Amino acid sequence: MTRARLRIFLVPNATWLGTGVLLTFLSSFGQTFFISVFAGEIRATYGLSHGAWGGLYSLGTTVSAIVMIWAGGLTDIYRVRVLGPVVLGGLTLAALAMALNTVLFLLPVVIFLLRLFGQGMSTHLAQVAMARWFTTTRGKALSIASLGYSVGEALLPVIFVAAMAFIDWRLLWVVAAGVTVLGIPVLIRLLRQERTPQSLSGDHIATGMQNHHWTRREALCHPLFWFMAPAILAPSAFITAFFFHQVHLAQVRDWPHIQLVALFPVFTGVSILSMFAAGWALDRWGTARIMPYYQLPMGVGFAILSVTDTVTGALIGLTFLALTVGAHNTLPSAFWAEFYGTRHIGAIKAMATAVMVLGSAVGPALTGALIDHHVTLGTQFMWIAGFFGLVCVLVWFGIHRAKAAF
Repeated sequence: MTRARLRIFLVPNATWLGTGVLLTFLSSFGQTFFISVFAGEIRATYGLSHGAWGGLYSLGTTVSAIVMIWAGGLTDIYRVRVLGPVVLGGLTLAALAMALNTVLFLLPVVIFLLRLFGQGMSTHLAQVAMARWFTTTRGKALSIASLGYSVGEALLPVIFVAAMAFIDWRLLWVVAAGVTVLGIPVLIRLLRQERTPQSLSGDHIATGMQNHHWTRREALCHPLFWFMAPAILAPSAFITAFFFHQVHLAQVRDWPHIQLVALFPVFTGVSILSMFAAGWALDRWGTARIMPYYQLPMGVGFAILSVTDTVTGALIGLTFLALTVGAHNTLPSAFWAEFYGTRHIGAIKAMATAVMVLGSAVGPALTGALIDHHVTLGTQFMWIAGFFGLVCVLVWFGIHRAKAAF
């Protein structure tokens, strides 16, 4: 896309795209890459082992995945202007709860709230809005909206790890709450005039397979959804596990934590390039040609991370992970719209988001339990690499079967 064409796209759509960027950025405070920065302090405060902390994290995240099945469908009923402030208000309260809570049994509740309103609803709301508001430029819109997440991933861990040298970790969660609450009036201002699901019942509604508006029940009864499920679960599970255990990984590899965190901006930069490349590619060729192959780099990345013991090797591994992460920020949301239509995209993607959130629950719990049973991260990473090869085969087979439905 040339500079002139990019300007023509950005200027009239700035408010809608800005909404997506704001929501994905603020989702950072409920994402694992942010929460895991405080893993050492949380484990020390509550006296938790790696497995216990992973189990509590998994519990809160799993419950949030279950709630997402219902909550995500609200995007088919209510405008972003209505849902957005509620979601950000919930995320603000969750961040304050993390700062103030001192009771162990309430920790999973706090995690549940952070994951539901942060990783779950903030991201879901942004992606559903982009998938519904844009048709021929859906890939570009999803890519631009995901920039908020990328900026948060690049900057927030470095900033907050550095700040912990001078500021108590609980006060930093108060800062996170303050940033989130400031986003509410910004969101309301951006969406003074908002497209609504009802207003898109004409030209902006796109059908899916068989020229049909698929409902969530119909999608769940179709084999393609279940062939795709591992591809939605796997990146979430194992990228989450990587970031969740970043402190432990740095310790066992004898790397200063700040040195590992300093690689994250490079990871983010590569993921941004991959994200825009994937957005351009899906607008040109559709998702069917790309989906079976885009997770192969993640398998390569985990294979590299399994054997390297240098920060340089970690950088190379993270670069391969980022190629898949960037594409993953764009492709699945467009895939659901392309194959199942946009009329019920909120409800259908809510199920996909629930699978994604469930993956982010399984990853830390599984890897944490294996660490407690003396299975090294290096060994686990090699197993994970093999699993991504299997995922690509399943996606190829599922899409190959479904193509006949168009």
